[in-house]
Amino acid sequence: QVQLVESGGGLVQAGGSLRLSCAASGLTYLHYSMGWFRQAPGKEREFVAATKWSGGTSYSKDYADSVKGRFSISRDNAKSTVYLQMNSLKPEDTAVYYCAVHWKGAVLTDPAKWDYWGQGTQVTVSV
Repeated sequence: QVQLVESGGGLVQAGGSLRLSCAASGLTYLHYSMGWFRQAPGKEREFVAATKWSGGTSYSKDYADSVKGRFSISRDNAKSTVYLQMNSLKPEDTAVYYCAVHWKGAVLTDPAKWDYWGQGTQVTVSV
């Protein structure tokens, strides 16, 4: 039932910005978490950002130290879409970015604990 579709990835120069989108369907619960992870070649999937929803309210936003102050997560409830605004991009940010859902509303950095995943979108930051 749950489907997550990412978009907005692409090629950008270092210092530039990108805005990723994740269109969600089948999210019928009022208490859940949505997050962003990324995976570069030869590396494990790592946590980027996440937020919780309870009764239609978003709270408890968390960010990896590597992106804190540069990335921000948000959601348009009317469109059932979560966003990741990425500013001041660095070559180290190059990876496939995935959105994910945790049904019980936890904000966890371990990707194995998350329940559903999108297909991913490539972000490449050039020097």
